[in-house]
Amino acid sequence: MTTLITTQDIARIVAARGLPEVLRLMVDAIEADFRRWPEFDKSPRLASHSPAGVIELMPVADGAHYSFKYVNGHPRNTALGLPTVMAFGMLADVATGIPQVLSELTLTTAIRTAATSVMAAKLLARPQARTMALIGNGAQSEFQALAFHHLLGITTLRLFDTDPAATAKLLRHLRGVRGLRLVACASTDQALRGADIVTTITADKRNATIVTPDMVEPGMHINGVGGDCPGKTELHPGVLAAAEVFVEYEPQSRVEGDVQQMPADFPVTELWRVLTGQAPGRRDAAEVTVFDSVGFALEDFSALRLVAGLAHQAGLGQKIDLIPALDDPKDLYSALAVGAAPQLRVA
Repeated sequence: MTTLITTQDIARIVAARGLPEVLRLMVDAIEADFRRWPEFDKSPRLASHSPAGVIELMPVADGAHYSFKYVNGHPRNTALGLPTVMAFGMLADVATGIPQVLSELTLTTAIRTAATSVMAAKLLARPQARTMALIGNGAQSEFQALAFHHLLGITTLRLFDTDPAATAKLLRHLRGVRGLRLVACASTDQALRGADIVTTITADKRNATIVTPDMVEPGMHINGVGGDCPGKTELHPGVLAAAEVFVEYEPQSRVEGDVQQMPADFPVTELWRVLTGQAPGRRDAAEVTVFDSVGFALEDFSALRLVAGLAHQAGLGQKIDLIPALDDPKDLYSALAVGAAPQLRVA
């Protein structure tokens, strides 16, 4: 049978363990899988674009498990009372093809995205970074803010969003967090002043220039998280040209990331190579580094395995008959008899 993990299950796991601990476990899980990068069968995600947004499938597999994520990105959904991003995923056994886990991935994606940002910043930001600018204060902002505060020691957050209500929401949620100073700013430029780390998580599906070269200070590390599909960017090309740029999976990032603006031979480094010591990360305190993050299927593979394990430990998850149970595996037709109504006899 298949285990179904719902949004309520994820909320119960976080309530029991605390979000900082779940974030820490997520970083560890993603790091461990990135270190064994060559073991995975990888491909760019399959995307179906429309004027309103995008729907994507994200597959990956190793020798034991196959996973995929279904995820959308529809920036105008909030006007309809719907989330911009919604997702679910499957973890299956490679040897038999049996779907083992069917899980929500909307909450989990926000956690894994924040964890991936922290994983990159651990390698690329200056060790004593304490101030972060957070540009885009929507659905993922709390997860990013708390991940950087609890796991990387960020003590000051400088916030900006074109929607003041989004910043007010973020301030409301984080106001009670001990040791975290919150500064609401009037512009991106103001938010970036004095920041060690910059994280951009905007949602508009367009080529935007959220961060321009004149805003960038020596030694900054930039997490460009919001540019994640063709035609959607956040960083001015000049920011990339003046920085060392790191990506998840280069074939996907060239199409979807901020580096889609750059020539095909523009140099980038896949992050797994830094984790395994095959490539350098930050070289000196003055260097500007960019993690051009688009979200890659391996991160969801790690997340699915982690939440499945945590749900099992907590006694959560519901067993469902997603696949028919057959006495004779060659007799699929017999499965229809389970729902058959008795036939009426005509006198």
